Amino acid sequence: MGPQPPRGAVKSLVGPSRKEGAAAAVVLVPLAPRGSSGLCSPRSALTRHGEILPPPHPPQSGLGRNSPGRQLPRLTCCCGQGARRGRKEQVLLGHLLCTRPCAKPSTFSTSFSSHDILGGRGGKEPLSSPGGPGSRRSNYNLEGISVKMFLRGRPITMYIPSGIRSLEELPSGPPPETLSLDWVYGYRGRDSRSNLFVLRSGEVVYFIACVVVLYRPEGGPGGPGGGGQRHYRGHTDCVRCLAVHPDGVRVASGQTAGVDKDGKPLQPVVHVWDSETLLKLQEIGLGAFERGVGALAFSVADQGAFLCVVDDSNEHMLSVWDCSRGTKLAEIKSTNDSVLAVGFSPRDSSCIVTSGKSHVHFWNWSGGTGVPGNGTLTRKQGVFGKYKKPKFIPCFVFLPDGDILTGDSEGNILTWGRSLSDSRTPGRGGAKETYGIVAQAHAHEGSIFALCLRRDGTVLSGGGRDRRLVQWGPGLVALQEAEIPEHFGAVRAIAEGLGSELLVGTTKNALLRGDLAQGFSPVIQGHTDELWGLCTHPFQNRFLTCGHDRQLCLWDGEGHALAWSIDLKETGLCADFHPSGAVVAVGLNTGRWLVLDTETREIVSDITDGNEQLSVVRYSPDGLYLAIGSHDNMIYIYSVSSDGAKSSRFGRCVGHSSFITHLDWSKDGSFIMSNSGDYEILYWDVVGGCKLLRNRYDSRDREWATYTCVLGFHVYGVWPDGSDGTDINSLCRSHNERVVAVADDFCKVHLFQYPCARAKAPSLVYGGHGSHVTSVRFTHDDSHLISLGGKDASIFQWRVLGAGGAGPAPATPSRTPSLSPASSLDV
Repeated sequence: MGPQPPRGAVKSLVGPSRKEGAAAAVVLVPLAPRGSSGLCSPRSALTRHGEILPPPHPPQSGLGRNSPGRQLPRLTCCCGQGARRGRKEQVLLGHLLCTRPCAKPSTFSTSFSSHDILGGRGGKEPLSSPGGPGSRRSNYNLEGISVKMFLRGRPITMYIPSGIRSLEELPSGPPPETLSLDWVYGYRGRDSRSNLFVLRSGEVVYFIACVVVLYRPEGGPGGPGGGGQRHYRGHTDCVRCLAVHPDGVRVASGQTAGVDKDGKPLQPVVHVWDSETLLKLQEIGLGAFERGVGALAFSVADQGAFLCVVDDSNEHMLSVWDCSRGTKLAEIKSTNDSVLAVGFSPRDSSCIVTSGKSHVHFWNWSGGTGVPGNGTLTRKQGVFGKYKKPKFIPCFVFLPDGDILTGDSEGNILTWGRSLSDSRTPGRGGAKETYGIVAQAHAHEGSIFALCLRRDGTVLSGGGRDRRLVQWGPGLVALQEAEIPEHFGAVRAIAEGLGSELLVGTTKNALLRGDLAQGFSPVIQGHTDELWGLCTHPFQNRFLTCGHDRQLCLWDGEGHALAWSIDLKETGLCADFHPSGAVVAVGLNTGRWLVLDTETREIVSDITDGNEQLSVVRYSPDGLYLAIGSHDNMIYIYSVSSDGAKSSRFGRCVGHSSFITHLDWSKDGSFIMSNSGDYEILYWDVVGGCKLLRNRYDSRDREWATYTCVLGFHVYGVWPDGSDGTDINSLCRSHNERVVAVADDFCKVHLFQYPCARAKAPSLVYGGHGSHVTSVRFTHDDSHLISLGGKDASIFQWRVLGAGGAGPAPATPSRTPSLSPASSLDV
């Protein structure tokens, strides 16, 4: 037996924690020195049993397959405790396997030759350590052939490319490139109210996901309405409601409750911020609200000194706050029914109105002005009397004469007038003024979702089922009306812009601009359900999205507008452009996949492979093949015509033991790398007949046209410590091969250097999404990154700023898995 390695060398090979299930548990498998006689690293010997190494040369020097010199070793600690080969034992050194306390260094009994371990790789000289020939590590700091990580206890081995002599030479630290939020597509109108206002500057303010968007209809380059965007990004979870201060500058926004990546609760809170500087002025109610902030309003009569908030707890707590101090002045349980709207009377801040499920409540706030907690709130319930009591009262508005109009689920507008209460019926509030119904007008078929008081004193109402906008004069006389096109959905919110211009938010997450006479056109559009499919055009700044709303949408990244959309009739989960850009393939959740002409939008191919959902479709870089990854564990390969319009089955890649999650083509268009749901990394020779390449070591130097597989040597550093294998949903390497963007399950987008082959690699972290980020892709010129939110149905377009690139410096992002800066100004 040859000399044993020094203790220091053994420790250098052990690496970090060996605990199974830790994603960052990375093991280096070193090569044996050339010319050694039977001596090799114990780690190398162990790896041979669990992983497929290069095929050995024919037996030499009398070493046959069953020769003693080819048997796997039994690891032996100095105390005599041994361990036979097994999957667990393959990742542990002998002294780590020992269960007895041992003060002596471990000894290993091996009989491998370098030829057996290298499998004919060639006789490369070992690398010397920086310590020189006299160093204790100099003989054992050898070139590695693989690294190993664990996901849910499953070992994943990745072979190191031959061009990398040492992992130390790989880049470390976050990338010099940064991201700046350029545009947000979408508007949250499907399930929220109090979400559309116009500021004094003329900017339209609304929200989606965790971002409050300030849209400039007339300024800067942009979409069909001109326009540009700024973004307030101080919230840590989805924004639920907005209120604008009477000065038209300050904004209050309330968020829902949530949890962070470690499972710690994120409490609902209200932010009061300056719309000009995007700086947070006050944080109100942290720890005081439950579940979320459902509705809020500024007082008007006293220049916005107070803020009324209703939370989403079972009792829907109603509270009044001092805006300048952030202190609570009064609080009361309002009702167990849903509260949909709240507002101060513009004449008297002591009068507060709430409405919602089967109720209108008139509140009197008295005492405790400026004194935290000393105020009192008393309630009078609106009595419907001879009028039918509606199931919901979603909205109300105060008229200049002091009356109140309510819109309800029956399509009626009720006028509530002020009157003295009967002194013979004492109660809380005594003989103070109260409100009663004085008039009713049937305005819409179906529910009324929005009421808006215009500057000229007229009122606008927005219908749900009938999608009508109606302008009402004195006495609720209809003056003018318009109908919103069906594909935009029902009216959710109305805001008055400059002149006669109106802004309308819809239930299908569109923001429309126009007037009653000329009609309305969209300026902001978005999806309405969970998003998964994303691909970018091969030579234009366009991208395509699809999701659970069954819509396939092509977006113009330069004009920030929707180019076209079609109804797929089924859920779209994945898509990819042909290299010519003439057609696009779309995978559906039923096993069907379509090929559409991007100009005519016509379906040129409609094929079904199996009955399981399709998770990935990818054209080869030369456009000759199309690979389709399915949840039936197979990859279907099709030959494609030069224009991409015709496809014919070429073969199937069969060998995965779980559903396909990601795949990439080699640059020569002949090979595929694929990942599956059980964390396999497999390689396929497509041109050679869709054959599985069982010797994965031979694919270590293959160059890939794209890199979207989440498992592989070049990207294993993106996985967080302790990952369960589902933390990363999508990954994309830039076309210039400098950075990797990652979409995680914690609402974050990460930017890493490429290659990212160091455990726990640092990254730049960007927030804004309110749900798991499902996909990321770079545009063809790497100028922008597109990211998709899952349940929040949002699309973010990030500008990529290089170290020496043009453009303003963005707000400094977080360098740890924490939140993005409170705000950013993107121009």
